[in-house]
Amino acid sequence: MSVRAYAITFRAPPSRPISQRMKPSSTQVRAVLQALDTFEIEVPSWGFADTGTRFGKYLQDAAAIDLNDKLADAGQVHRLTGCCPTVAVHVLWDFQPGQKPAEVMKLAKKHGVRIGSINPNLFQDQHYKYGSFGNPRAEVREAALRHVVESIELGQQVRSDLVSLWFADGTNYPGQGNLRERKHWFEQCLKAAHRKLARGQTLLVEYKPFEPAFYATDIADWGMAYLMAKAAGPQAKVLVDTGHHYVAQNIEQIVAWLLDEDMLGGFHFNDRRYADDDLTLGSIDPYQIFRIFHEIHAYTAERGKAPKIAYMIDQSHNDKPKIEATIQTVMMAQELYAKAALVDHAKLAVLQGRERQVDAEEMLRRAFFTDVTPILQRWRKANGLPADPLAEHRKSGYEKAAGAERKARRKALGLGAGGGYA
Repeated sequence: MSVRAYAITFRAPPSRPISQRMKPSSTQVRAVLQALDTFEIEVPSWGFADTGTRFGKYLQDAAAIDLNDKLADAGQVHRLTGCCPTVAVHVLWDFQPGQKPAEVMKLAKKHGVRIGSINPNLFQDQHYKYGSFGNPRAEVREAALRHVVESIELGQQVRSDLVSLWFADGTNYPGQGNLRERKHWFEQCLKAAHRKLARGQTLLVEYKPFEPAFYATDIADWGMAYLMAKAAGPQAKVLVDTGHHYVAQNIEQIVAWLLDEDMLGGFHFNDRRYADDDLTLGSIDPYQIFRIFHEIHAYTAERGKAPKIAYMIDQSHNDKPKIEATIQTVMMAQELYAKAALVDHAKLAVLQGRERQVDAEEMLRRAFFTDVTPILQRWRKANGLPADPLAEHRKSGYEKAAGAERKARRKALGLGAGGGYA
């Protein structure tokens, strides 16, 4: 048989994707614009600083050195995107001993932002080697609880309504600890912390399947976080970090269940290929983030009111420029949130009721493949924002100026690359 018999004719792909491109109706455009009006994203102070891996820390000239730098960078992001008015702070990394909360609030205001969620540090000090709330030593648990209570009080002083808890607690070997006893210690400490909340404050309980604990993490999944939040009290809810799941997990189903139970308190946005990679949102699987937003929009359509959710970024970049990476994530979040707002939930419900699964899926796919750039640009123009925030940032020269000033200051302070995360 000749080679010619096996020849394959390749044709150019069709100009449209598998799901036909959608041209949004005027009703859909209004829905997207209204969704964008209320969509706010909190940026993390640590996302602007030099951070690293367990192998080392690599410096960038323009990386923030202190809280003033971090708030200035956050202000730059908010000026360009118009949707990032608050900054999450880490108590141990951002507040100097004896620093007055009023001074921090004034500093944030100077840069056009506000202090957002308060993040206690329950993993860095040496006495947390074997845990914080789950530590076998009562004095360590008490020290951890004091720090959380101080963080709650700090939140009250800076007018923050969120205290975000992530625990590194767990065990690395079978038999190392009593798993049920550790659970009870967590419940006791969380209840004690909850009693210190002011009206309007929310305690967010985060989960993570592994790292740094590799045998049994004390709060390893959403179900465990749900039970802990329920045990803590009515002002505690679950925080979903999009990178804190195994690769095969259906995160949007978790979101749907937490919404239905009124237990979804917030998100930490990032993306991952393997585990907690802290990659920019949507860089690996944008359709997953779209599906998460779809569940939120669907819940809003069913209930007639949007749930109160804290949308926050938790990313640290070793090699990407810090501000650019943050702007990238914010723009991607806005784009995917806008795409999800295109779905007609009334029509989707009809398709679901008639078991027309292909048509129902195609409705989501058409929304996902729709180019919402014109709508985003229209929203930005109406709000006095640049059409392309990332391009505008590069054009502004902010990064170059900050890099020159901070490089000189870093040298004067004798700061250099070193091990450790932050």
